Amino acid sequence: MTVGTSPGGAADRTPDGTAAATAPRGRPRNAAVDRTVIDTVLRLISEGTSIGDLTMEGIAREAGVGKATVYRRWSGKDALLFDVLDTVDPPPPVSRTGDLRTDLVCAVEFIRRHSLAKRESALLRTMVTQMQSNPRLWKRYHDTVIAGRRQMLRALLERGIATGQIRPELGTDLELLCDMVAGPVLARATLRPDSSLPEDLADRVVDTLLDGMRPRD
Repeated sequence: MTVGTSPGGAADRTPDGTAAATAPRGRPRNAAVDRTVIDTVLRLISEGTSIGDLTMEGIAREAGVGKATVYRRWSGKDALLFDVLDTVDPPPPVSRTGDLRTDLVCAVEFIRRHSLAKRESALLRTMVTQMQSNPRLWKRYHDTVIAGRRQMLRALLERGIATGQIRPELGTDLELLCDMVAGPVLARATLRPDSSLPEDLADRVVDTLLDGMRPRD
């Protein structure tokens, strides 16, 4: 029904025949409830609940809200999960100290810190399992989380090539270089979740890579 019309479709009018302003029907959406539901989904995932085991009814129960409240906001589980993914922190702006090592360490340290966060590391491992079973959900995770972080690394590597700190021929496959920079931390976070992510990991990863990427005499 269009706002400002009666149930029969005619515009509501004042006694003199002019159209009357009609207030929007229904209560406004409560952002606090949205946040509670989204936080509940993240908590359940961090506690080990799989995507397959998540249900709208179970989420509503855990969040302490009615099932109808959840369904009024999201048409189904995928729609809710899309909104959950939109809450993941974006990567920071590309560091521009002028020193490639410093900037790459900052980028890898950002990935390390987020891999240490229980909720985000659990979400990453959960989304990896969706690549084949739910490609739409995986694509949303890639587009909202992974793509921005890879672009951050790509910009740093491109600048390193432009300033002569990385051999130019390595620029023919920047995607491979991005894999090499982010890969060690992500491999531990997803494939070896019980392994450590020590504070000096970013420094050691970057120093090892730069030793092979710097121009040769």
